[in-house]
Amino acid sequence: MEEETKKKPIEEAKSGFGSLSEDILEKILRRLPAPSLASAACVSKLWYQNCNRILSRPKLASAISLNPSLEVIGGYCCSDCDDERLDANSGILLTVGSVPGLKVEAIPLLRRTKAPRVSMADDLVVDIRNYTILASGCTSPVAIIMFGGGDIDLKPIIEKLDYAMLKETVIAGDEKTEFLYRSGMESKNVCESTKYFSDAVALVFARDREKAHGIGDIQFHAALSNGVSAIGPRYKAASVRVNGRDCTTWLTAKREGEHEIFDGQRILNDINDELENRIGGADLYIGVSKHRKYSIEREKPRSMSSLAFHGVMGVDEEYLFVYGSGIRTADYFQFYHSDPNIALSSCNNVSIHLRDLKVDWNSKRGLHPLSVANECKKECIGGFVFACRGRGESFFGRPNVDSSPILENFPGVPLAGIYCGGEIGRGISILNAHGRQEESTTRLVHVFSTVYLVLSYTPASMEH
Repeated sequence: MEEETKKKPIEEAKSGFGSLSEDILEKILRRLPAPSLASAACVSKLWYQNCNRILSRPKLASAISLNPSLEVIGGYCCSDCDDERLDANSGILLTVGSVPGLKVEAIPLLRRTKAPRVSMADDLVVDIRNYTILASGCTSPVAIIMFGGGDIDLKPIIEKLDYAMLKETVIAGDEKTEFLYRSGMESKNVCESTKYFSDAVALVFARDREKAHGIGDIQFHAALSNGVSAIGPRYKAASVRVNGRDCTTWLTAKREGEHEIFDGQRILNDINDELENRIGGADLYIGVSKHRKYSIEREKPRSMSSLAFHGVMGVDEEYLFVYGSGIRTADYFQFYHSDPNIALSSCNNVSIHLRDLKVDWNSKRGLHPLSVANECKKECIGGFVFACRGRGESFFGRPNVDSSPILENFPGVPLAGIYCGGEIGRGISILNAHGRQEESTTRLVHVFSTVYLVLSYTPASMEH
C-alpha cells in the first residue's frame, strides 16, 4: 500500500505538467505575469531552472508613436526641441527591452549656454570612460549609439570618440535628429537648464562586471551598405574660409599634382562634365582626407586619419560651398555622388555577410559536450537600421531594400530603424560592390549609406 502511494504522485506528474517537454513548458512560463512566474519558480527544480533561464535571456521590443507632441512621453527630458518644431508626420520611436549582462546609460554631450558654440567633447569622453570603468572595469564600452541634435557638426565629436575608444567598440547612430533622454547621472539631466544645452546623447552599453552566473553573452555586429561612388580627380584645398553662423566652409582648390588654383565654378564644371551621361540627379559630396592629432585633456596627442564627407551646397565665381567645418588648407578631397546601383549591390552583399554570420553561429553548436542541453547556440535577438533619408523606395525604385538584409536572414526578430541626416558607423565592415571589405581610411559619418547593427546572444552553458 505504501509503495502504491509513492507511485501515485510520479504517475500524476507524468500525465500532467511533468509530461511536458522543456520547450513547451518554457513557452507557457513566458506568458505568465511576474507574480505568477515567481510562484512557478518555487514548484520544482526544473521549473526554477526554466524561470531563471527566461529572466536571464535578453528581450527586445520596438514600438512607434506618430503623435507630434513630445509631452506624451512622461518622465523623459527633451533636448533643445519643442512641439512647434515637430510636424504632424513626426514619429517617436521607442525600443525597449532587457539586456542582461550589460549596463546601459544615456550620457549627453553638453554645451554651456553662455560660452561659444563649442561642445564639451572631452567631458563626454571622460563621462563615458568613468561610467564604463564603474560598470565593467574597462575604459571602453562594447557599443555606443549616438544621436546628434542637428545644431552642430558632430563629425569632430565622433572623431574624438574614435581616438578615445578601443577599436572593438562599435559606434552607430544618427548625426542630425531630435531626441529625448533621461540619464541615470542626475547631474547630466539638463532639461530646462539655463546653464547647458544637450547637443547629442550617447546610449552606452558596457559589460556588467557583476554579471550573475548563468547569464550568457550579448555581442554587437555591424555592417554598412555604401551608397556613393568617387568621381573626378583628387583636389588639394588652396584656401579655406569657415562661416561659423551657418556652419559652412568656402573652398578654392588645386588638382592633385598641379599648381593652378581653381575657383568653385570651374571645379564644379569639371565634375558635371563627368556626370553628363548619368540619368537623373545626383547628390554631390566631397570626401576630405583628414590627418589630425587628438587628445583628451592632458593626454599625449596621437595622430589619426579619417575620411569625412561634406555635402556640396553650390558655387560662385570664387568659392565652392560645402556644409560643415573642420577642413584645413592642404587637405586633399575627392568628389562623391549618390549611386543607387552601388547601394543596391552593397546592400545585397551585406545580406550575404549576415547570412554567412548566421551560418557560422549554427556551425559552432556542440562546443560543450556534456549534453545536448549544454549546446550554446548563438542567435540573433534584434537589430537596428540607420539609413540615409535620401534612400528608400524613391532611390531604389522598390520598397524595403534597406531592411531586407536583416529581414531575410533573421525573420521575426525585433527590428527598429530610422532615416538619418548623417549615418554614424564605426567598427563596421564596409563592403564594396564585389562583396569584399574595403581597405581605406577610416570612415565615421557616412552619406547615402545604411548602417546595420545586429545583436546576438550566446546562452551560458548549462551544468548538471
